[in-house]
This record gives sequence, structure tokens and C-alpha cells, in this order.
Amino acid sequence: MCERLISDGWAVVGLDNFDDFYDPAVKRANIAGFLENDRFELVEGDIRDANAVGSVLAGGDIDIIVHLADRAGVRPSIKDPLTYQDVNINGTMVLLEGAKQFGVKKFVFGSSSSVYGNNEKVPFSETDNVDFPISPYAATKKAGELICHTYSHLYGIDMVCLRLFTVYGPRQRPDLAIHKFCKLIEADEPIPVFGDGSMRRDFTYIDDIIDGVVGAMERCERYEIYNLGESRPVRLDVMISEIEKALGKKARINRLPVPPGDVKQTYADVSKAKERLGYEPKTEITVGLERFVDWFRDSQ
Repeated sequence: MCERLISDGWAVVGLDNFDDFYDPAVKRANIAGFLENDRFELVEGDIRDANAVGSVLAGGDIDIIVHLADRAGVRPSIKDPLTYQDVNINGTMVLLEGAKQFGVKKFVFGSSSSVYGNNEKVPFSETDNVDFPISPYAATKKAGELICHTYSHLYGIDMVCLRLFTVYGPRQRPDLAIHKFCKLIEADEPIPVFGDGSMRRDFTYIDDIIDGVVGAMERCERYEIYNLGESRPVRLDVMISEIEKALGKKARINRLPVPPGDVKQTYADVSKAKERLGYEPKTEITVGLERFVDWFRDSQ
């Protein structure tokens, strides 16, 4: 996202605390390519720290906040719900308070497809009821959307909430399935597969997501929620087969029971984002996985 904005001519201030949820060295490597760019400034700080947020916003020259910082992960949120509440709800509140205090009038919030829970109706639409999250992580993202609406209503901040669907691609978090599976298959180790492989996920390539975020920045008005997905859900066993083809290696599978909090499927209705944001996802899973594997092997 930072690379795209810099290339588009934006000046970007990145706020990151380099949390150790996974190796901070990986995160630092991800920004190494533009760290010396004149249009990028890194501030090391926590979104829960009002002073750190204030130091970024106090100059009065921030046009828009794109809030993609959170404590991610459905399963870990069940083990440590208080941390998720603190980062995802309190951290979002601090950023919104900063926007209010320093007059930032546009705010893009990264929400999640997890808010839909085990929604029986497919594809998932922004008008569907999302009152039944099944993990603490999902609940914090729903709470974030509600808090964003409150600040938009009270203080006239133009607000967009983006429900992101299973983002993958180069630099993907190492704990997520595609990255984890590639690493284990390459090492000839078994991959953990929860359930019978029939779970479906709307895997969405990172470049398509970034196009959607940029579209949301350009059309950030009042308060809106948009799905950003590929709108082509893929079964887990099919995804594994495509990884095998991209790697040229067979996977050894360790089947495990489906953990609590995991949803059966995700499937985005992106008609609203297409109509209003010009969003047009175009990267099929086979192409995206080939690109990921190329990056994965180059980065080892």
C-alpha cells in the first residue's frame, strides 16, 4: 500500500510498532525498499498511544488516515481476546480521536469478512445482518465499524469501512495458510488441514485489494461500507492443489478438526464496490499463487 501511494505521488507517514506477533525483522524487510524515499516517513509507535498518534497528526498536513493496523487472526483471538480488544477497539478509538482533534476529515478503516460469521446467504452483501460474529477478532472488527460510524456522524468525518476477504500475495503474513503451506511443502513437512477440505475462501490478491483501497480513498464520502473480495470462492482442497502445481511438489496432509471460530465459507458480493469505487478484481487464484511462489522462493 505504501509503495502504491508513493508511486502515485502521495507523501506517506507510516505508524508501526513492529509488534512481535510474527518476526519484526520480516516487517522491517517489507519496508526496506522505500525507507529512504523522500516521500515516506516512518514513525515507530503504537496506535494505542495518543501521544504517538498526536505526533503524526499535529502538523495539520495529513489529508487522510488509512487504518490498516490491527491485531489480526481469528484463532489467536480466542486465546487472547483482551489483547484483541485493546488493539482493535482501543487503538481504533485513539486514531479516531486523533482525527477529530487534528481535523483529519477522511478516514479509511480496514475491516474484515469475518464480521459475516457463518452467514448462510451467499454471496455476502454489505446489507446483510452482521450481528453474530463467532470469534473475538470478528467482534472487534464489527465494533470498529460501529465506532467509525459514530465519529462520522458526530464530527463530519468522511468514513469508508472495507471488509477485506482473505488477502494473499507477496509479503503475506507467515502465519496465514498459503504462506505456511508453501513453507511446509518446500521443507517436505506435512501441512495442517482443518476439516475435510470443503471450506471455501474468497482468496483476494493483494494488488486487487490495493486498487480497492485507493478507490475508497478517492471516493471517501459520508459513511460507507464496501466488500473487497475476488467474488470467486475456492475450496481449501482446490487451493492446496493449485499450490502443489505452482511449487511442483506434492503436499503431505495432516488432517485436524475444525477449530472454533472458523467460518465455513466467505464469498463477497462486490457489486457495490464495482459501481461506486470502480473496483474490478482480476487476479485469478492460479495466477496469484504463481506470483506468490515466485516471491516466496526469491525471498528465502
